[in-house]
Amino acid sequence: MARINDHYLNLSAGYLFPEIARRVGEFTEANPDAPIIKMGIGDVTEPLPPAVVEALHKAVDEMAVRDTFQGYGPGPGYDFLREAIADNSYANCPIDADEIFISDGSKCDSANILDIFGPSKVAVCDPVYPVYVDTNVMAGNASAAGEDGRYGGLVYLPATAENGFQPPMPSEPVDLVYLCFPNNPTGTVADRATLQAWVDWCRANKAVLLFDAAYEAFIQTPDIPHSIYEFDGATDCAIEFRSFSKTAGFTGVRAAWTVVPKGLTAKSADGNDVALRDLWSRRQSTKFNGISYIVSRGCEAVYSDAGKQQVADLVTHYMDNAKLLREALTAQGMTVYGGVDAPYVWVRCPDGETSWQMFDRLLNDHHLVCTPGSGFGQAGEGYVRLSAFNSRENVEEAVRRLRA
Repeated sequence: MARINDHYLNLSAGYLFPEIARRVGEFTEANPDAPIIKMGIGDVTEPLPPAVVEALHKAVDEMAVRDTFQGYGPGPGYDFLREAIADNSYANCPIDADEIFISDGSKCDSANILDIFGPSKVAVCDPVYPVYVDTNVMAGNASAAGEDGRYGGLVYLPATAENGFQPPMPSEPVDLVYLCFPNNPTGTVADRATLQAWVDWCRANKAVLLFDAAYEAFIQTPDIPHSIYEFDGATDCAIEFRSFSKTAGFTGVRAAWTVVPKGLTAKSADGNDVALRDLWSRRQSTKFNGISYIVSRGCEAVYSDAGKQQVADLVTHYMDNAKLLREALTAQGMTVYGGVDAPYVWVRCPDGETSWQMFDRLLNDHHLVCTPGSGFGQAGEGYVRLSAFNSRENVEEAVRRLRA
């Protein structure tokens, strides 16, 4: 008789974003003429950069000619793209092209990375991107959630206004630590001293740091680090996830990468050190065929002179949206975080409202969709997240409604 993976039964009912979609769907059905502006899920709205579109078209044309047609690509990704990433995104870091693995999304990679680890004690921030938590439940690294909503077995590191949204280091041994900076959902960042301290802690405690830098392109403040590999010792303890999704508008195209340094190891059951890069390479070649040649050429165009400028313009567009939201909310006396080095604005609910109460009020009274902070964890209760990924027209209208 077939058996299911019982760990899935430990998942709490309803992933955050489907629950948002359900509530918005019910409201839309009851109010079909309501002019809803969605500022919840962080999906981009602006078209792909022209340099990328041109490269995609050219690659499609190549696929129509026998001499330039491409079949299966290399599992880790095409060398031309891996080298472009190494030369541009890691120009000042000790990362080589053969340590970069191309994929169809950093969300996928941050989940799939668990394939190469055995049962692990895992630390996550709170609030947290739900994928980190749910996939560890699926993998058996956590048990069912308690009455407080937290899963058994996970080590939660609260990132709150009181500690400047800088999570404390674990007070007990852990095997894996997830960090995300610029942070989703709070929109906050970590300075150089903080991240060096994390690298030092992971090395001293033989933990692997899973560092999600998907939003690094949105950093505006000088000297805020863009990669964990800017720090001494990081290649000995850290895996980094990066993405083309928000940076270049690839949410519907799908492309990302993961860096696994050659010197990064973990222990086998017999106590030997095993290179994680080799395990990840084997995992990807077995379970993944790589992204298409067409998409790979589009990614490569991001690093052209025209592509760099056009991506910078996209980032400026979204960060200007974030500034408008911050200013409007602050002018109304709201307490606001983020939105300076990340496209998310983290807003404290007024007058003791819960996160879902503010979600429902914004939806019903102002036809605005946000993301309730409680969906990101216990420490997110009392906050909502607004996304700056939108058209300028929608953001200006949202600002008008917020001021009302």
